[in-house]
Amino acid sequence: MNTATITTEVLNDLVQINNDRIAGYEKARTELKDADADLKSLFLDMISESQKYKMALGTEIAALGEDIDTGTTNSGKIYRAWMDVKALFTGHDRKTVLNNCEGGEDAAQSAYKMALEVEDLPANIRTLISEQKASLRTSHDEIKRLRDAQV
Repeated sequence: MNTATITTEVLNDLVQINNDRIAGYEKARTELKDADADLKSLFLDMISESQKYKMALGTEIAALGEDIDTGTTNSGKIYRAWMDVKALFTGHDRKTVLNNCEGGEDAAQSAYKMALEVEDLPANIRTLISEQKASLRTSHDEIKRLRDAQV
């Protein structure tokens, strides 16, 4: 495969991870109680963050003359289905929602790490992916901190 094809595949994988993240946080917002307005607001910020990243990735895909993927990953669909099943048994409390969200953040970190392990990525793409990964790490750590603060 040529470098442009490999780069497009990596970028589209990350678009799908961000689509998963958006869908996951939208789902998480519906599971929260009205009293959890702070988390609903935080999750909106994280949805916005992923939409911004998706746009940046899409711009690079378009520059390569390719189309952006619009779907989510199979693992993301499985993850959301697991959240649905788990919620049936555990309820919709803050700690459960945050725990599920941390799992999604772990998956995003893993995807970005794998993307950075791909050889022959152009330097500008590698920089973009590294910057997004670092920012997503901050979001992961915030979710983890909030989860750990729950009794």
